[in-house]
Amino acid sequence: MRGATVHVESGGVRLAVFEQGDRSAPTVLLVHGYPDTHRVWDGVAAVLAERFHVVTYDVRGAGASGAPRGLAPYRLPELGRDLLAVARAVSPDAPVHVVGHDWGSIQAWEAVTTPGAPIASYTSISGPCLDHVGHRMRQRSDLNQLRRSWYIAAFHLPLVAPLVWRHLVGPRWGALLRRLEGVNAPVAPTVVEDGVRGMALYRANFIPRLRAPRERRTDVPVQLVQPLRDRYVTAAVNDGVERWAPDLRRRVVDAGHWAPVTHARTIALMIADHVTGVSTR
Repeated sequence: MRGATVHVESGGVRLAVFEQGDRSAPTVLLVHGYPDTHRVWDGVAAVLAERFHVVTYDVRGAGASGAPRGLAPYRLPELGRDLLAVARAVSPDAPVHVVGHDWGSIQAWEAVTTPGAPIASYTSISGPCLDHVGHRMRQRSDLNQLRRSWYIAAFHLPLVAPLVWRHLVGPRWGALLRRLEGVNAPVAPTVVEDGVRGMALYRANFIPRLRAPRERRTDVPVQLVQPLRDRYVTAAVNDGVERWAPDLRRRVVDAGHWAPVTHARTIALMIADHVTGVSTR
């Protein structure tokens, strides 16, 4: 059953956390992307809650969570610490199974590659580790992915990008998702402000991580789920991930970028299969 909202403090930020399912079952922690909130997982969480303790949260700067100012609070180490703070709060006695989508996946990689993190498995959907991408780009670039990533450069425009989002894109975000992506996703009433604040994720991390990538490795069992019709993240961004995550499984789903919404049951079953497989090893 769905539990009440709880709050977890991390680095001076109050994070809104939501639980459902049996708390005695393995914990699956779902991390949303930009410019979504925890509600993007509603369909997936409903299926998983039949078997697992399911936890979602609004990441810093989004939804009902705190929104610090500036770029430094949105750097990957801070985001990774948020995830681990939530994990320890909701499952103090056992490691959690993490699932990330879009920016939720990018920041989850930070936590998963942290030595000693209480994480039993990881499912990544449409969000690479930026450090892995940085190492790969030193060897070769991907023009197709660069073309699809035009919006990242746009988000670095300090005055224009917030103005465009606040007045043109944000107020129409739900309609744009339906028209361009065929997605009827839950849109938070905070989406305009969330979208402006969330640009800090890109500004605080992309250039530093691609310019000076770190060594980020993990022995956690990783499942990569690639939506075949993703307009924004190509399969190529995860080329060579086996170097950093040797216990790796790759799967595809015939869906667009917002697969957790449009193919919620399929994604939930992939997650459950991975969690169960890891748990029975």
